[in-house]
Amino acid sequence: MKDILEQLERRREDARLGGGQARIDAQHGRGKLTARERVDLLLDEGSFEEFDMFVTHRCTDFGMQDQKPAGDGVVTGWGTINGRLVYVFSQDFTVFGGSLSETHAQKICKIMDMAVQNGAPVIGINDSGGARIQEGVASLAGYAEVFQRNIEASGVIPQISVIMGPCAGGAVYSPAMTDFIFMVKDSSYMFVTGPDVVKTVTNEVVTAEELGGATTHTRKSSVADGAFENDVEALAEVRRLVDLLPANNREKPPVRPFFDDPNRIEPSLDTLVPANANTPYDMKELILKLADEGDFYEIQEEFAKNIITGFIRIEGRTVGVVANQPMVLAGCLDIDSSRKAARFVRFCDAFEIPILTLVDVPGFLPGTGQEFGGVIKHGAKLLFAYGEATVPMVTVITRKAYGGAYDVMASKHLRSDFNYAWPTAEVAVMGAKGATEIIHRKDLNDPEKIAQHAKDYEGRFANPFVAAERGFIDEVIQPRSTRKRVARAFASLRNKKVQTPWKKHDNIPL
Repeated sequence: MKDILEQLERRREDARLGGGQARIDAQHGRGKLTARERVDLLLDEGSFEEFDMFVTHRCTDFGMQDQKPAGDGVVTGWGTINGRLVYVFSQDFTVFGGSLSETHAQKICKIMDMAVQNGAPVIGINDSGGARIQEGVASLAGYAEVFQRNIEASGVIPQISVIMGPCAGGAVYSPAMTDFIFMVKDSSYMFVTGPDVVKTVTNEVVTAEELGGATTHTRKSSVADGAFENDVEALAEVRRLVDLLPANNREKPPVRPFFDDPNRIEPSLDTLVPANANTPYDMKELILKLADEGDFYEIQEEFAKNIITGFIRIEGRTVGVVANQPMVLAGCLDIDSSRKAARFVRFCDAFEIPILTLVDVPGFLPGTGQEFGGVIKHGAKLLFAYGEATVPMVTVITRKAYGGAYDVMASKHLRSDFNYAWPTAEVAVMGAKGATEIIHRKDLNDPEKIAQHAKDYEGRFANPFVAAERGFIDEVIQPRSTRKRVARAFASLRNKKVQTPWKKHDNIPL
């Protein structure tokens, strides 16, 4: 028995070495952790239970039968994050560059099937050179099997991808279908075709970092939701995110102890909105003052900064926040902000996370670039996302809510449950200047009359009371009491149930 146990331990030691000590040293030399070190950092200490440690590939072409490292380039298993079950796979770049083989894919699929079966999040740590060329179409079939499981798990369990090295070619489509993608600066990149192919086909000279680095995907393409300085920080932030999310679509997010009074009054909010309607202010200040302990987990912070998305807790319960940001483009909605917010709203709706919408929007951004880029369809995505959401929704209008953008931003007409407005709110078809120039076109040559008409229009419409008179605003509230009113609103909606007509699925304007 002792010999058998020693043999088992030797085989385990060999498996833990992956591609060997030299390659592990090379991985560390690039500022990257190994697959197993990443899993150990991500999960609670001592909680990881590994699956398929001794699996090897089956390829016999190109001399591959002589190289059969245990584990085949991916570490899979389950563990806990703050005591809650999660499944994880971590690609090992020290084994054949983390390339995906038939058995490598089968290990990932096994973990994903178990995650869906047991209703727990799945976290994928990507560090791979792509498909294993020696296996040909078998490796491509492996990718497709993983893709299919991403699709089936979508909206059932949270899926999180962490890119910690190369992720190229077809491999990018698995993370693309997950709920959140995080990258590590200067050591991770994602692209369908690499710099060499781009140069051959289009004659463009571009580096891997410029083409698919963390900065590109967080600021330009919106592929990634966040970028961090190193592996350690990225994994710590993933732990923090998982703590905010439910285990699956049939459970509520975890309720955490809180030490912040839900009835807390914030007098500083009374002066948050400037007297001049054209002066910007920082909407994040309001978000932080509404959140328990001022804690806000922002999603896609670097992309489409004219809208803010992220998670806070109110009374220890997770709430998704969507807020216009007057500091950028005056808070106008555009193509990018509509896409960003729509995807976030749909995620919250899929996983029973209530949505708080903070509104200060002067309309959709005008311009040929927006119209040619399809702002109509992209704006409709956000409208559609709010309209189909059945989770508790609370809306607070702080200043401007003009035109179609008022409708889109979780208005009462899109089944928002509580719609509050501050006394500084202006709910109207458009601003006073534009409205006056249309209504009183005949007086355009008389500046004094136009100024008086504008003043009259502001007095009549630049307030929340016209909308409140029609029941479109439930209550005009004091800014200082916003946290209290929002907390009470969400508390009253905890048992909300909505019946919708049967359909196979909707046809959102993609």
